[in-house]
Amino acid sequence: MKKLKHSPILGIMAVALLVSLSCASFADESDKHIGKGAETLPLFDAHIHYKEPAWGPFPPATILELMDKTGVAMGLVSSTPDDGTIKLWKYAPNRIVPELRPYHGQAGSSNWTKAPGMLDYLVKRLNDFPHQGIGEFHLHSIDPNDKPLLRKIADLAIERNIFIHVHSGKEPVDLLFALEPKLKIIWAHAGMSEPAKTVEDMMARYKTLYADTSFREGGILNSQGSIEPAWRKVLEHFSNRFMVGSDTWVNAQWENYEQIISINRKWLSQFSRENAEKFAYKNAERLFGRPVKKNLIGRR
Repeated sequence: MKKLKHSPILGIMAVALLVSLSCASFADESDKHIGKGAETLPLFDAHIHYKEPAWGPFPPATILELMDKTGVAMGLVSSTPDDGTIKLWKYAPNRIVPELRPYHGQAGSSNWTKAPGMLDYLVKRLNDFPHQGIGEFHLHSIDPNDKPLLRKIADLAIERNIFIHVHSGKEPVDLLFALEPKLKIIWAHAGMSEPAKTVEDMMARYKTLYADTSFREGGILNSQGSIEPAWRKVLEHFSNRFMVGSDTWVNAQWENYEQIISINRKWLSQFSRENAEKFAYKNAERLFGRPVKKNLIGRR
């Protein structure tokens, strides 16, 4: 067999081919994952509470400093009582989207649907302040006696074109949509303990069901720090319907806010830029009609 002589041209062509393949591989990976680009995305935190125990150790100025430090441009806030939300909204109206939590006085997560005068309270607060949702509230189970109140709350949401933000399993969400199919519901914690397959089925069934991913980081990220396949499937299939969240339900969450946001950016980094931007802020922009931009950082 005749040996091929070494050719500088062949060598140059081989190097060029390797460079080309390497660049193509890098481009493919870049298209697949946003990577470090997730660190600079402005965030919309779709699950913030500013409850009364936080008011002293975390005054509004401190909350805004935490948001600025972590690149959170805007947040959806509900509080126990609602005065906390209004306090934060008045301090930073360009950064806070208020929603009305029913909890006040003796009415809490386990008994709010039984509290006397609840509907009147909700109507008055909605009339007095620009809430863009009702919630986040808990529905631990389905009580037929709660249906009249829940139907009226659904009517309020439709009449005012605002969201319902519910912490529950699958069945209460089914009930709310049965009461009013036109509702716009944000499913807190993406169902909290429901498996990804159930979340996927619910998203397929209800076109106006959205979700925040607070407290789901441990499910979305597996023990190796990669995206759990079942969660990747539902997040990518319904990429227009998920938003990140922190859930500052106790002061320890505010103390760990930087770490919580960092974990959110970690899982965002493993999605395409298009999807990462949707989860980080673009879905919230669309749902609430508020531009979420980096130039909000440092402003009120």
